[in-house]
Amino acid sequence: MCALLVTATAQAVEQRGDIVTVETIQYQNQVVLGGTVVPAREVLISAQLPGRIEYLAGSEGDSFSADTILVALDDDELLAQRRAAIAAMQSAEAAWRNAGTQLNRELVSPQSRNTMSGMGMPGMFDQVFTRNFSDMMGINNPGMERHADIYNRTTAMEQARSAYDQARSQLEQIDSKLRDAVGRAPFDGVIVDKLVEVGDTVQPGMPLLKFADTETLRIEINVPARLMPGVRQDDILQAKLDVRDTQVKAKVSQIFPMADPIRHTVTVKLDLPLNAPAAPGMYAEVRVSDVNTPVQNLPIIPVSALVERGSLPLVYVINQRGEKEMRVVRKGQQVEGERIIILSGLRPGEQVLNNPVPGIGSRSGY
Repeated sequence: MCALLVTATAQAVEQRGDIVTVETIQYQNQVVLGGTVVPAREVLISAQLPGRIEYLAGSEGDSFSADTILVALDDDELLAQRRAAIAAMQSAEAAWRNAGTQLNRELVSPQSRNTMSGMGMPGMFDQVFTRNFSDMMGINNPGMERHADIYNRTTAMEQARSAYDQARSQLEQIDSKLRDAVGRAPFDGVIVDKLVEVGDTVQPGMPLLKFADTETLRIEINVPARLMPGVRQDDILQAKLDVRDTQVKAKVSQIFPMADPIRHTVTVKLDLPLNAPAAPGMYAEVRVSDVNTPVQNLPIIPVSALVERGSLPLVYVINQRGEKEMRVVRKGQQVEGERIIILSGLRPGEQVLNNPVPGIGSRSGY
């Protein structure tokens, strides 16, 4: 009577769909590697000029959009130099315009034909007779004089233009220094480390801030060279975060081209999914397949079929008589989100109870 009752109960449970069949999965031995969560993008903003810190946008944890000024140096001296450079450029521009005007006048009204010295009749005599007789006797050469005058005016204009270009270049150099006097956010992100305070004196190359994009995170691991055949670009690997042992899938985004010559490991970076419960600096684990070991067919069941009794993982197996049998198993890796590999204690094709009711009675089996 009791056996018939148990069998009827098992059949009722099976009709509700709470009995699942143990399936198999191809499994290769995997190695767990520890790593660190890092930002996908991180920059170190350093001083480009000597000076005093005049402005800091915020502290660690403050978010800023791209192109926001994060830090600024005192620029009073540079602004004074800029005003002087503007004045020098304006003066050079005026000289350039004047030289151009003089050249145009020489082309239109040659100075070599100007009236010679003298007034009245003497001046007229010089203009009519003296210049012409000098030209006929070869004392004067009007063509050469005109060429020399034009060349002189052209040279003066080119020198004035060069002076203007030099003044403008000096202004551009000062503007470049003014741009270097401020540090801007290269992308949307967060200040992760502030290394100076307002009023500090800095020198070129001195680090000021660390700025990172904490919305897009990666896991950085060092993979032994012998395991690298099992890691390829764009592979999806199973990872575990150090927050409630959260299981996530991480995509291989970058593989360094060289191994470390001392540790004989290769640095690999994996993209974490958006909104993963992680932060830069956290510990994480990644499972990497060991291609040096053979592939095995192992049982796999839903995670919800496991029951924890102390430190022992158990499952309820439906035996051939339709009875529930409690059996101790050895867990493996959790895969595909809600399924877990069983290393020992179950055989493919057996039936187990899914979502067992707490305190359900059963026989024990090992």
